[in-house]
Amino acid sequence: MASTRFDYDLEHCGVRRALDLLGEKWTLLVLREAFYGVRRFDDFSRALSCGRGVLSARLKTLVAGGVLEPHAYSEPGQRPRDEYRLTPKGRDLNPALLALSQWSERWDPPPAGPIALVSDRRSGLPVTAILSSDPQAQPLSLSDILIAPGPGAVRLLPKA
Repeated sequence: MASTRFDYDLEHCGVRRALDLLGEKWTLLVLREAFYGVRRFDDFSRALSCGRGVLSARLKTLVAGGVLEPHAYSEPGQRPRDEYRLTPKGRDLNPALLALSQWSERWDPPPAGPIALVSDRRSGLPVTAILSSDPQAQPLSLSDILIAPGPGAVRLLPKA
């Protein structure tokens, strides 16, 4: 008899373990903002417009999971606070988020075009998330790419 998926225990599969850490909408949106360079709680809050309790919980989860790392900073006359920087583990999530974004743009494209354009800083060519069997393939790092507003990006008006 042929082996089937039901012959194996997938309790510890990579997808399940990744979702245990990342499988919540606000967590992925926090990561999106971190890839855009957002580091401070108030900036995450402003960018995401989510509840402060939700944001605090997501940041704690990402810190506990080793995806973000807190770094103390202090503004003049203010108490010390943490900003959140991507760790190497966190930076390694960039291809996964790019793949999700490109999947969405392919199957449910925004009417005016992509919100962000991701390109290679050196060549200017578009970056795509792909699978490869080439062990010599050199992945691009976050410092190798440029994320710029795309034709579907809508500039926010300043608040009065």
